[in-house]
Amino acid sequence: MQTKLLHQDEGQRTFAVIMQTGDEVMSTLRDFAARERLSAAQITAIGALSDVVLAYFDWQAKQYQHIPVREQVEVASLIGDVALGPDGKPAVHIHLVVGRRDGTAMAGHLAEAHVRPTLEVILTESPVHLRKKHDPESGLALIAPAA
Repeated sequence: MQTKLLHQDEGQRTFAVIMQTGDEVMSTLRDFAARERLSAAQITAIGALSDVVLAYFDWQAKQYQHIPVREQVEVASLIGDVALGPDGKPAVHIHLVVGRRDGTAMAGHLAEAHVRPTLEVILTESPVHLRKKHDPESGLALIAPAA
């Protein structure tokens, strides 16, 4: 992974986080968010992945179902955020659409993925902190703007 601070002004920073073949996306972004002490940020990216595990939240079961994709895919859309989790650490939440060789798409939460050959991430920090709180109805930690 290579990073570059692109812009900094009045509490807002914008970074380029360029991942390379073999980098695991979620752990790399979690480590970066912790190192930079991010508490509120938006994430977008383009690139390609050698494999990915998507996740779908099953409302009735109140748990994620994993959907493994064991093939090279293009990142058609990657969007997400960083907020402080209930534990006070940066929590990374990403939704992903990937394109397969035949042009079909698959989508869901990003659970795990490995880069091949690159993932070009733009991460823009907000000067205002966001905090997640446990939601008893879903069992998830959701952003609570007033927290």
